[in-house]
Amino acid sequence: MTTKQTPKKTNARIENRRTVYEGRIFRLELDRVHLPSGHSVDMEVIRHPGSVVLLPMPSPHEIILIRQYRYTIDNWIWELPAGSLKPNENPDEAAARECEEEIGLVPGRVERLRAFYPTPGFCDEEMIFYRCSELRAPDANSTAQKDEDEDLEPRTFTLLEARRLLERGEIVDLKTAVGLGLV
Repeated sequence: MTTKQTPKKTNARIENRRTVYEGRIFRLELDRVHLPSGHSVDMEVIRHPGSVVLLPMPSPHEIILIRQYRYTIDNWIWELPAGSLKPNENPDEAAARECEEEIGLVPGRVERLRAFYPTPGFCDEEMIFYRCSELRAPDANSTAQKDEDEDLEPRTFTLLEARRLLERGEIVDLKTAVGLGLV
């Protein structure tokens, strides 16, 4: 199920497309594009299935962040739980699945807040933000598991504490900064 926001159509057209790399998370394409300005240029585009970003809220004044090691910046950071959509996955269902996998709690309520393109200059990933509330322990027969590459430490903060982490520069993740601005 595609949820991407519908962009305005232009008279840009693809003259040629070549897949340079295809991995488990994204695909890199090199497009030769004829732009509305009349110029033809090569554009490198990362194609991403989209993702969900969670704002797990045990109460109206609390939020759960995860501390996670991020290899790309070789650091442990505090961030909102998030995950990529699986092929044809409904984003609402993905939000509930990721909540259980990343913080070990099942949301009774999943509310879509907003969607953003974090890097539209070179990537088509759409991040859909969800407030997850009415959190409870999973059923005994649950099969939810963290991804193999995840080492996560969930922790509950008051919203004030989380915003202070952001103000002090202790939150460096953009999706988390945006998400905290939504609640």
